[in-house]
Amino acid sequence: MRILAIGDIVGEVGIKYLKNNLKKFVITNNIDFIIANGENTADGMGITEKNFKELMDLNIDVITMGNHTWSKKDIFKIIDNKKILRPANYCNNVPGKGYDIYTCKNKKICVLNLIGRAEMGILTDNPFVIANNIINEIKKQVDIIIIDFHAEATAEKLALAYYLNGSAQIIFGTHTHVQTADEKILDNGTAYITDIGMTGPKNSIIGMDIEASVKRFVTSLPERYKIANGEPMFNGCIFDIDDENCRPKKITRINE
Repeated sequence: MRILAIGDIVGEVGIKYLKNNLKKFVITNNIDFIIANGENTADGMGITEKNFKELMDLNIDVITMGNHTWSKKDIFKIIDNKKILRPANYCNNVPGKGYDIYTCKNKKICVLNLIGRAEMGILTDNPFVIANNIINEIKKQVDIIIIDFHAEATAEKLALAYYLNGSAQIIFGTHTHVQTADEKILDNGTAYITDIGMTGPKNSIIGMDIEASVKRFVTSLPERYKIANGEPMFNGCIFDIDDENCRPKKITRINE
């Protein structure tokens, strides 16, 4: 089985690129299952019902979210859809779900969305405890467990990978929009990469307009962010899973 994880989709540039290229990429690379982080699709913050439908039309299997989950009111129209997940360690009285189970090639796949606590500025439950509890609850029901850990701190992401090493088949990071080059399969069999990167405007500062972003750092004044335009980039990873034992065999980074 080949599983594609698409890095944070930023704005219309990212969506348009996928509309034009994803189908061909999936066919060429024999992709079976697709996960995409969609929390930046609506002008860099949140997701709208229109964005969600556009991504569903591309046959993406699961949309994961993050710190901008609630940035657009439209989220409440789609949050109960099986194909969208918000971080599981948000307070337990918020709408939506943090994980679900999907079927692909006669395998049961659990996708779990988590958000980090270090440098995120959001009050959440402990992602380590929540993930461990969920895995213990569902591990006998599924063949493959995949975690999108939407977090800022590289140490927090790597710590989660070692904490759950062998309990999840795939753990990948999102949120920083900068792809890391540390993909590896840990000794107990978990495939890991700290961040899978961004799908959006290439000539930008993590998807945002360069001039506005630089001005914030130079002046320390609250310059309003705006989304960049222009040439797109496509980041993500392909994870190859052995069909016999469901163990990861290979990780291939995508940087186009």
